[in-house]
Amino acid sequence: MANHKSALKRIRNSETKRLRNKYQHKTTRNAIKKLREADKKEAKTLFPAVVSMLDKLAKNNVIHKNKAANLKSQLAKHVAAL
Repeated sequence: MANHKSALKRIRNSETKRLRNKYQHKTTRNAIKKLREADKKEAKTLFPAVVSMLDKLAKNNVIHKNKAANLKSQLAKHVAAL
């Protein structure tokens, strides 16, 4: 276990950030699933929100920026094909 005050604070902060990242990542994955199952009208309204979520995850290094770009591309093709 950590002996320094700063190390203990770092542990607390890391856990808080981990839980926030986990929540945001899972929420985004659920939104992607919902978008893929939606009809054309609903998908068009959901798409900007999902893209925004992916951009935020990439910005905060929860997912890699290329993964975010690939997912956005796949979803855009899916929505266009509906």
